[in-house]
Amino acid sequence: MTLSWFQIFRLGLVQACLGAIVVLMTSTLNRLMVVELSLPVVLPGFLVALHYGVQITRPNWGHLADQGGNRTRWIIAGMGLLALGGLGAAFAIPLLETHFGLGLALSLVAYAVIGLGVGASGTSLLALLATATAEHRRPAAATITWLMMIAGIALTAITAGKFMDPYSHARLLVIVAIICTGAVALTTLAVWGIERRVIIRPAPAPIRFRDGMREIWADTRARHFTFFVFLSMTAYFMQELILEPYAGLVFGYTPGQSTQMSGAQNGGVFLGMVLVGVAASGFRLGSLRAWVVAGCLGSAVMLVAIAGASFWLLPLVPLVVALGFFNGMFAVAAIGSMMQLAGEGVDKREGTRVGLWGASQAIAAGFGGLTGAALVDLARSLLPVADAFGAVFLFQATIFIASAALAARIMSPRPQALMVPGE
Repeated sequence: MTLSWFQIFRLGLVQACLGAIVVLMTSTLNRLMVVELSLPVVLPGFLVALHYGVQITRPNWGHLADQGGNRTRWIIAGMGLLALGGLGAAFAIPLLETHFGLGLALSLVAYAVIGLGVGASGTSLLALLATATAEHRRPAAATITWLMMIAGIALTAITAGKFMDPYSHARLLVIVAIICTGAVALTTLAVWGIERRVIIRPAPAPIRFRDGMREIWADTRARHFTFFVFLSMTAYFMQELILEPYAGLVFGYTPGQSTQMSGAQNGGVFLGMVLVGVAASGFRLGSLRAWVVAGCLGSAVMLVAIAGASFWLLPLVPLVVALGFFNGMFAVAAIGSMMQLAGEGVDKREGTRVGLWGASQAIAAGFGGLTGAALVDLARSLLPVADAFGAVFLFQATIFIASAALAARIMSPRPQALMVPGE
C-alpha cells in the first residue's frame, strides 16, 4: 500500500501546524519587538536567522528517523519541541521589556529550540511522504502539503490578529499557548496510525551518521541536487527583504499598499503550486524537471521586468504576482523532485537525504535574505535607488538561470542499469 489521498491530506495538517507556530515567531513577535518594545530591527532579524541556522541539524534528525524506522514519533516529538520553543519566545516578550538580559537569553534558547523542532518534525514528515507516496502522486502530494502550510500561516495570522487587540502581554501568552497546544494535539491525531497502515520497508542496517552522510555524498545526483537546492533557494529568498522596500522607495507605495502587494504575490505562489499539482499528477503533463526549469526561467524573466519596471513604466503588482506564480511552480516541482530523488539511492535512507537537502534550504533561506539586503545597501551607496535595486534583481535572475541549467542536467531519469530492482 501507498498513501491514500486522505492520508496525504492528514499529513498536510502537520505542515499547517508547523506554519501556524512559525508565523507567530517570525511575524507577530518580530513586530512586537520592533514596534511595541522599540528594539532594533536587527534583533528579531538575528533570532529568525538563528532558527534557520539551527536547521543545519536536519540531516541528523533524518538519520535518527531512518535508524529507528519510526518516523511518526519524530514528527510528534519535533512538534512538541517547536511548541515549547514558541511558548518560550512568547514568554520572552514581557521579559525583554522589564529584564532585557534575561529576555534576550530566553529568546536565544527559544528560537534555537524552534529551529530544532522544525528540523525534527519537518524532515521526518517529508521522509515519510517520500517513502510512502506513489510516484505519480508525488507532485500533487507536494502541492497539497505546501498549500496546507500556507493555509495554516494565513489562518493563524488572521485569527490571532483578531484576538490580539487590545494588545497585552497576557493576551499574547494565552493566544500562543492555545495555538501551540492545538498544534501538538492536531499533529498527533493527524499522523497516528498512518505509518503502520502503509507498507514501509524495514529500517536500513544501523550505521554511524558520518558514514551514512559519506555514502549519500558519494552519490553524484544527491550531491548535485544539494547544490541545486542551495542555489535555487538562495535566489528564491533573495527578494524577501527588499521587494517591499523597493515598492516604497521607487514606486511610492504606502505600507498598506506594499503589504497588499506581498499578499498578491503569495496568491501567485498558490496558483503556481496548484497548476503543477493538477497538471503533473492529474493530467500527467510534463516532467518535474520541465516544471522546475520552467519555473526558474519564468522567475528570471519576471525579475528582469521588475528591475526595469520604473524605466519602462510597467505596473509593479502584476509583475510581482507573476513572479510569485513562477516561484510557486518551481518550488512545488522541486519538492516533488526531492521526494522522488530521496528514494533513488541504493542505501534507502530517505530521512538523511531529505535532511541534507532541508539543511541546504534553511541555510540558503538565511543567506539569500541577508545577501539581498546587504547587496542593496552596498549598491545604494554607489548607484541611484532604482538602479541599486534593479542590479540586485538582475543578479537574482542570473542565479535562477544557473539553477535552471543545473536542474536540466541533474534531474534526468537515472539510467536503468543504476536502479535497484523494483524502482
